[in-house]
Amino acid sequence: MQLPPLPAKAVTIGARADDWREAVERAGEALERSGATFPEYTKRMADVIDEFGAYVVIAPGLALVHARPGPDVITDGLAVVTLAEPVHFGHPHNDPVSVVVGLAVAHPDAHVTSVAELANIFNDEAAIPALAAAESVEAVQRIMGAEAVQR
Repeated sequence: MQLPPLPAKAVTIGARADDWREAVERAGEALERSGATFPEYTKRMADVIDEFGAYVVIAPGLALVHARPGPDVITDGLAVVTLAEPVHFGHPHNDPVSVVVGLAVAHPDAHVTSVAELANIFNDEAAIPALAAAESVEAVQRIMGAEAVQR
C-alpha cells in the first residue's frame, strides 16, 4: 500500500499555533480542505493526545497526529503543516515540534501500513529539517515522495 495522496491544499507552510492543540487544528483544517475528513476528526485527533499523551511526537521536531477510522473520515488523507514557531506537545525527548503530519485512514488495516510508509520517509534524518525549512508546497510534496503527490 502507498501513502494517501498529498494534494497541494493539504499542505500549510509557516502556520501559526500557540500550542499543540492549535497545531493539531491546523493539521485537521488541512485534512478537511483536502476532502479527507469532516471537522469532527480534528477533535478526535486532539482527544487521542489528551488520552494517551504526546506519543504522536515520533521524532525530534515531528508530530504524526491521527485518530482511528470513523464516520468523520471520508477517505484516506495526508496533510503536512510546518509551523512558523515550534510548539511543545509534552514529549520528554522530541519536543519542540515544527512539522505536523496529519493522517486519516478510512479502514483500520490502512493505518499500520501508512505509518510504516511514513517511517520510511522519516528514516532519512534530513527529511524533518528539510520539511521545516520548506518554503513551497512543491518542496514539501517532493520531500514526502513523488508517490504521495496529487495536484
